[in-house]
Amino acid sequence: MNKHYFPRIAMMVMTGVIAVSLNAERHTTTLNEGWQFTKGVHSADTQWQNVRIPHDWAIYGPFDRNNDLQVVAVEQNGETEKTEKTGRTGGLPFIGKGSYRTVIDVPDTTGRTFTLVFDGAMSNAHVKVNGKELAYWPYGYNSFYVDITDAVHPGKNDVEVDLENFERASRWYPGAGLYRNVHLVNTDKVHIPVWGTYVTTPKVTKDYASVRLEVKIAGLNDGQKAMVATEILSPAGDVVAKNSSEFVYHGQKDFQNFLVNRPELWSPKSPKLYTARTTVSVDGKVVDSYDTRFGIRSIEYVPEKGFFLNGELTKFRGVCNHHDLGPLGAAVNRSALRHQIELLKDMGVNAIRTSHNMPAPELVELCDEMGVMLMIEPFDDWSFRPKSPNGYGSYFNGWAERDITNMVEHYRNSPSVLMWSIGNEVPSQWGPGGVKELTMLQDLVHKLDPTRPVTCGMDQIRAVLDNGFAAALDIPGFNYKPQFYEEAYEKLPQKLILGSETASTVSSRGVYHFPIEFKEHNHVTHPDHQSSSYDNESCIWSNTPDIDFAMDDDKDYVIGQFVWTGFDYLGEPSPYDTDAWPNHSSVFGIIDLASLPKDRYYLYRSKWNEESPTLHILPHWNWKGREGKVTPIFVYTSYPKAELFINGKSQGVREKNDSTYQNRYRLMWNETVYEPGEVKVVAYDDKGNAVAEESIKTAGKPHHLVVTPNRESLKADGDDLVYFTVQVADKNDNIVPTDDRLVKFKVDGAGAFEATANGDPTCLLPFQNPEMKLFSGAATAIARSGKTPGTLRFRVTAKGVAPAEVEIPVR
Repeated sequence: MNKHYFPRIAMMVMTGVIAVSLNAERHTTTLNEGWQFTKGVHSADTQWQNVRIPHDWAIYGPFDRNNDLQVVAVEQNGETEKTEKTGRTGGLPFIGKGSYRTVIDVPDTTGRTFTLVFDGAMSNAHVKVNGKELAYWPYGYNSFYVDITDAVHPGKNDVEVDLENFERASRWYPGAGLYRNVHLVNTDKVHIPVWGTYVTTPKVTKDYASVRLEVKIAGLNDGQKAMVATEILSPAGDVVAKNSSEFVYHGQKDFQNFLVNRPELWSPKSPKLYTARTTVSVDGKVVDSYDTRFGIRSIEYVPEKGFFLNGELTKFRGVCNHHDLGPLGAAVNRSALRHQIELLKDMGVNAIRTSHNMPAPELVELCDEMGVMLMIEPFDDWSFRPKSPNGYGSYFNGWAERDITNMVEHYRNSPSVLMWSIGNEVPSQWGPGGVKELTMLQDLVHKLDPTRPVTCGMDQIRAVLDNGFAAALDIPGFNYKPQFYEEAYEKLPQKLILGSETASTVSSRGVYHFPIEFKEHNHVTHPDHQSSSYDNESCIWSNTPDIDFAMDDDKDYVIGQFVWTGFDYLGEPSPYDTDAWPNHSSVFGIIDLASLPKDRYYLYRSKWNEESPTLHILPHWNWKGREGKVTPIFVYTSYPKAELFINGKSQGVREKNDSTYQNRYRLMWNETVYEPGEVKVVAYDDKGNAVAEESIKTAGKPHHLVVTPNRESLKADGDDLVYFTVQVADKNDNIVPTDDRLVKFKVDGAGAFEATANGDPTCLLPFQNPEMKLFSGAATAIARSGKTPGTLRFRVTAKGVAPAEVEIPVR
């Protein structure tokens, strides 16, 4: 990840005008404030509203079945006849045009270069400065930059960005607008351009590491000289290596080599980051300063043996994530992303696949900092037989090379990036031109970054094994199909297999359906439009998690998996996508749309979190009307066996065994009968010692509200978020897991209410109103910090129960 070093920066923001000071070699301003927005085609009479970037205009709704009604046959799912599909893109009104405008104030332009960098603009962006169109970039997920030097002048300059989302351009909710950050970069004429450095670590040992830095320099004339000096800063900020040399420009890149002794290696357990600080001087004057953040680590993909990070065998314990942030929509927020990563890391996740699009830079930066490996993936379609009429396939031939180049150059310095994907379930995998397209993309990635392998998510197992598609990849990635891994291993030359997309188990938090049945492709629907949290249901193409766990455990050549998905997301409400409105969000997530973990979270945690033990009971124990009926109890635990008690009476000991995939990873009491009271589980280690216990109780009459914040304090930067979990408890503080009352929120003091959600895929209440119905006894409210230090006060009320209040210091 490239990051810029900005000495002696001064910035002034006025109403509607961003003023840029020039008292630095390099200056970057993130253009958050001073924007105006209008939806539709604007004219002289248009009413503009003031907005803050990042901004997703579609998330405000309203939800409507007709917003994304489609009559299609999903070829990927084996459908041959068209049916009505609802909620595929979240039921939100993202289709249409929108325009943004702002004014930047530039004191002087002499000898300066000005560049606008867009982290992402959804979509078909037309960028104008002072009325002149300077750039068009169709793909809404990719970052791009625009040299605006020739269009700006001293004083006030108008910037306008026109965007349009087309109908049937996406299979999930894409968001709309300037939903990622926009930056103005102001440099000397001679400078290092955007993403202009490339760091590799050709040799890494525990005693030393070699570091190679490649530097582009713009603005030099042929034969002109510049002095390029770089210091390598350790994670503690100490200079551990340096190099300087005179560079004579003839169109080539400069390069420098360094030796770092006793390197601190980057890994998920210890994400150490170095900085290469490069200065460029011309005629003795420093004209540019540029920081490149990187990590020192080695990666090896060894046939038959697996993936090695820093010489240590490592399995990918990954999840796939779409880019939306639930009730926040697609508008990126670093604090929200950090919250997601914290939840995933506690589950034991060590990797994320950015499915199926380029990520926000903030996600990559956080993965670098927090120690999460990344598979970065660009798109869901190539040119052959596109899935969506106006999807990426319609742009592929003209734009794929530029999009891939931006993606790789943007993120190739990030140590968290361990492989590149070039696509997901592309229909090209079926056809005669597929291998040609694959080879073009893979060769381009290799040219831009020869240090990492290339994969692609494939779901048509018979086709890709027979037509050479899978054999052409560096790493064959299979979406589902674990039952075919052994056959693929025998047929393919790579002798490595990646579960690029696994499970697609479906569940709704806190919802349980009876009776329970485990079978292959357990594709079922229910009258309540929910899926069971016994984690026994999946879609026609997928499976429950247990078989994927077994593949990871039993096959050295399986290098790990990326589960579909870490979080629920807007759109793709399978198995309720066939005109089952009001379903409009997925139930694939291990964590729901309100960022609340489902039971499945603890199944994965019991397998993946090696630092902290897991002991979790399901279902809840409030089942009025089921007295005397069989109500199975499952326990997800990292311990090998446990004993279950209902109201003090033992229900027997269960021990993990290999009789079925489920018995290998879950403890199950399938014949227990419901009676109100207490369920307790006592876990034993492999020597038979009781080492942990957990219990749940039947809750009584709802008495008071309970609020649990995810943060103890916030930063006074206007962007920090706190997530409040709201529940109802009885007078003895037992949580009532079935309560569904409407709760109302109030935020004042040093912050403001931002959004709310409850995780119910059928709920059509708006995210932006400070009220929400509880779903399975819980909801989430999100508040944003202000820019002035103080105290953020959060209060929640509801009819029939006592209110609750929490104060959060904002510093």
